[in-house]
Amino acid sequence: MPDHLLLNGKKFFLDEIQHYSFRESIPIDGYEAKTLEFCKQWLQGVQEYPVQTSGSTGTPKFIELTRDRMEASARRTLRIFNLEPEDRVLVCMNTEYIAGMMMLVRGLVGNLHMTIIEPIGNPLASVDPEAEFDFIAMVPLQLQTILEGTPGKIEKLNKMKAILLGGAAISKTLEEAVQPLEVPVYQSYGMTETISHIAVRRLNGPEKTDYYTAPSEVTLGQDERGCLTISAEVTGGETLVTNDLVELLVNNSFRWLGRADNTINSGGVKVQLEKVEAALGDALAGLGISRRYFAAALPDETLGERLIAVLEGSPLTDEVETNLKGKLTEALSKYEIPKHFGYLPRLPETATGKIDRRGGMALI
Repeated sequence: MPDHLLLNGKKFFLDEIQHYSFRESIPIDGYEAKTLEFCKQWLQGVQEYPVQTSGSTGTPKFIELTRDRMEASARRTLRIFNLEPEDRVLVCMNTEYIAGMMMLVRGLVGNLHMTIIEPIGNPLASVDPEAEFDFIAMVPLQLQTILEGTPGKIEKLNKMKAILLGGAAISKTLEEAVQPLEVPVYQSYGMTETISHIAVRRLNGPEKTDYYTAPSEVTLGQDERGCLTISAEVTGGETLVTNDLVELLVNNSFRWLGRADNTINSGGVKVQLEKVEAALGDALAGLGISRRYFAAALPDETLGERLIAVLEGSPLTDEVETNLKGKLTEALSKYEIPKHFGYLPRLPETATGKIDRRGGMALI
């Protein structure tokens, strides 16, 4: 069984982490200290852990997660992706938040070889070029950066058991880019309150789907708004009510439609921002444009709320904007087409790498 982990290229033995006896012998920075502190607490059997939510859909807050629920989540992931003792995992998401923290728990519970790095755009750029991994969880932008910036790494990706993406929407450009990959690529559905993912969907290969599937021990339902409800061991058996509008399907599956709090009313017509964003992604890809973007609303005296789209980078020409709107008419009604395009040099992000829609709107 692994007796150590690698953190930013430094080897730390689990017994010294448990007793925190390395401070004098190995210099550590703030991120390393926080990561090692969590591992120490886990190895010492601490039962409760305060975790900060991402703040992508509301004010960030701390919630308490219990050890037994975190173990249940970790074992489910190990089972779903067939991870076995001695398998090698790369931890490249922020360990102060649930996605990175649960990678640590999976490594410790599953006796995995862990290589941990601070989150950067291209995680494979800062590890030993000869290193190989069996599993990696990333935000979509990290995988896109690997594929676009270091295509030579694709051979290493294809040797993995799986790649799990989460924390942000999958762009049309990235979904197309993962199709040739041999490694199974999955998109996760989950949140801090569900202790990471409770459902996944396959993005490539013959098992590709447009819906998420949860394991049988997770009970799914809907409230009166059509939003997903979840009951599982990770929720303590209680029913968690989300703000995610879904279409429930057979076999414990669902199709995600968008967030209830991202439904706007423009001129008396309800518009779902995620539907607009999906069409915008397709339209941009059709024009050969690769940019990040989001849809949002501004107050309007006549319409109540006026739909806009915000793109990263310099403004498009009038001609390209016209072509873009033309593409959007193929998938959207006239009420769902943005009335205005705004531009920001770089879209702001939350601490977990998601596009910060509220922060972006504050800059428009």
